Amino acid sequence: MAAPDPGRWGECGSRQPGRLGARGGQEPGTVLGAVGMMDLAYVCEWEKWAKSTYCPSLPLACAWSCRNLIAFTTDLRNDDQDLTHMIHILDTEHPWEVHSVSSGHSEAITCLEWDQSGSRLLSADADGQIKCWSMADHLANSWESSVGSQVEGDPIVALSWLHNGVKLALHVEKSGASSFGEKFSRVKFSPSLTLFGGKPMEGWIAVTVSGLVTVSLLKPSGQVLTSTESLCRLRGRVALADIAFTGGGNIVVAAADGSSASPVKFYKVCVSVVSEKCRIDTEILPSLFMRCTTDPNRKDRFPAITHLKFLARDMSEQVLLCASSQTSSLVECWSLRKEGLPVNNIFQQISPVVGDKQPMILKWRILSATNDLDRVSAVALPKLPISLTNTDLKVASDTQFYPGLGLALAFQDGSVHMVHRLSLQTMAVFYSSTPRSLDEPTLKRPRTTVPAVHFKAMQLSWTSLALVGIDNHGKLSMLRISPSLGHPLEPKLALQHLLFLLEYCMVTGYDWWDILLHVQPSMVQSLVERLHEEYTRQKPALQQVLSTRILAMKASLCKLSPCTVARVCDYHTKLFLMAITSTLKSLLRPHFLNTPDKSPGDRLAEICAKITDVDIDKVMINLKTEEFVLDMNTLQALQQLLQWVGDFVLYLLASLPNQGSPLRPGHSFLRDGASLGMLRELMVVIRIWGLLKPSCLPVYTATSDTQDSMSLLFRLLTKLWICCRDEGPASEPDEGLVDECCLLPSQLLVPNLDWLPASDGLVSRLQPKQPLRLRFGRAPTLPSNTSTLQLDGLTRAPGQPKIDHLRRLHLGAYPTEECKACTRCGCVTMLKSPNKATAVQQWEQRWIKNCLCGGLWRRVPLSCP
Repeated sequence: MAAPDPGRWGECGSRQPGRLGARGGQEPGTVLGAVGMMDLAYVCEWEKWAKSTYCPSLPLACAWSCRNLIAFTTDLRNDDQDLTHMIHILDTEHPWEVHSVSSGHSEAITCLEWDQSGSRLLSADADGQIKCWSMADHLANSWESSVGSQVEGDPIVALSWLHNGVKLALHVEKSGASSFGEKFSRVKFSPSLTLFGGKPMEGWIAVTVSGLVTVSLLKPSGQVLTSTESLCRLRGRVALADIAFTGGGNIVVAAADGSSASPVKFYKVCVSVVSEKCRIDTEILPSLFMRCTTDPNRKDRFPAITHLKFLARDMSEQVLLCASSQTSSLVECWSLRKEGLPVNNIFQQISPVVGDKQPMILKWRILSATNDLDRVSAVALPKLPISLTNTDLKVASDTQFYPGLGLALAFQDGSVHMVHRLSLQTMAVFYSSTPRSLDEPTLKRPRTTVPAVHFKAMQLSWTSLALVGIDNHGKLSMLRISPSLGHPLEPKLALQHLLFLLEYCMVTGYDWWDILLHVQPSMVQSLVERLHEEYTRQKPALQQVLSTRILAMKASLCKLSPCTVARVCDYHTKLFLMAITSTLKSLLRPHFLNTPDKSPGDRLAEICAKITDVDIDKVMINLKTEEFVLDMNTLQALQQLLQWVGDFVLYLLASLPNQGSPLRPGHSFLRDGASLGMLRELMVVIRIWGLLKPSCLPVYTATSDTQDSMSLLFRLLTKLWICCRDEGPASEPDEGLVDECCLLPSQLLVPNLDWLPASDGLVSRLQPKQPLRLRFGRAPTLPSNTSTLQLDGLTRAPGQPKIDHLRRLHLGAYPTEECKACTRCGCVTMLKSPNKATAVQQWEQRWIKNCLCGGLWRRVPLSCP
């Protein structure tokens, strides 16, 4: 794929910290340097058709979910010049696979909002209609709308989901602490509305152009309870509005009529349910006038307020305002503070004010303001909840600057500025075209009547390490944002930044794709080791909760380096092994109800760890076999999973003599005592079930009819497990074990395991930092990863049968069943289950929403599963 011309698609640079300068953010003498602070990762644009064209909608809406799904709007124009209002949803790893939905909105879509789980989307239009979109069959490229609400004929200007009461604070100053509890703390925050027992009630709130606030509640029964009230008694036009939440469970609405000469008003909204009806109570809060309107020199220069945003959804005390003219803008940041009310001396003598009894008043104070700028076209605010306990305005000039403290401003000249969210000082600049020199004479500049390409809508990712922008031509641009934002970092400190954010995603469950954009191949080994060290420092209970998430994170990191790409298969195989172990153990039931505290699965693990006998039958007689009794149909339905366990044990033992050769899939298991112990336990379980139902046993092709294959494999597996079962350094297997493993291929036919295929995503191809030019709907011909192609098991010959990676069923060379694939690891499985057995459904239910690596599912065509 040819890279775009830097002069056309982007030029990056950063500037020294300082206030936004006059017109365009450049100041005389500013030096652009430290390339890479903001740079273009890829651009995706629409194909051009003769009869129908995609064009950006007005207004343009865009939203970025915590699962790294991006939703944005365009209009589809037909021959009759009629517009169809479209919603497009894409995954950042496969942006060309955009899923376009005809929204059904009769007017332009004004708002898009993801919920906190990243699985549902709200859309609102200029006719007052609100729709709630959810995944059909949990597929990221299949969406449907079943519920919604409407305020007929009243355009929606602000929209938000109700707060669920979950707020996690990041303590940057404690990023070196060993406990996740010190780095990330749960903030006491009340939900907007609670059900019986304190469970948060789901729903959304919207503000209309006529000054109405409407709240819709989703009842557990699936019904929608809607109520609408006026923000205040004297209703007026609301051109701009935003919504924020307080820790006490209240909602704050900021509203402006669009004129900078008018006040920006604030309202407190309380939502409750009384007699099965939604009740809305509103209260007026202190208002403010923009500073530029009170300055005689600027009073009439910025007549319109064009942007009104709270700095965060859960930070109602800070607001960002932008006033503009036709060609220029000015940005102000305000903060709501509690101040003491002065008391007259006469009243002081009568009743002296002591301590906390002094009357207090809430008052808006301006924190910072910019000079005159080029006209602002879009604003993107951070979602990273960094604690500001020890962070004030001077942070912008410190040697460390964290992305969660910055916001993005896009200008009509095509530039994007990252600025500190409180001081508004510029930290980095991106130019969508070659920046103009301020010393260049005006007459020499080319005169164009077409506006410069600039972003009409922007969104920052949930870690603020990436920014997506939709420009006035409908193209989507993905930008990297350096973790340090304008401050050069030593490699060790840069590694610490990325590690801290990876830990945050591990704790929250958010997708970490945007962090991978910044990981260089040389960082992978250190990041994986440091991540494992931090993980092992946590309490055992937390380790158990995060055990699968850290494996998926390690696998995604190892894809980025040729030296570690072989481990990707090992990490995914361990995820699969852990899932099989927990599923099969959960099928075991105690023989008597009044049994000890330990479950049959726990007793199995304890006995297998204590008895080191290499004879599988001697280990088996120590177990209560009555706890392993299952229905015959259930055992037969599990045969494919049991076959995989047997094949994997045989593959590992047969590869033991080649451990000194270049790394190959399965290598790390030869020194992993915990995984070998799990395999040993499963071999014992399979042996017992084979006595009940011989046809459920793994099938081996042996050279001798009298060969007891399972006894042979268990004996060799036990000897290998004894070498590395302790926590200390693993001992080398003795020569006798290696010799026996050398003979295995002559005794049993060693199967070719079907590993996960090489990923077709973008992130591993973006490392050279050469921007890619992509087109929606057309799969690109990406540069191949030669190191991946050389690995055993990752390549498939044309016509080779495909396999269902979760059910371990062969699909054939040309599958006829609909399949779905993971957006992250490439795991493929059938969309519908071919087996109705309860045990199989229990296994498949684990992956109904997410892949075993945590990635989302997407439907894939039949021709290329």
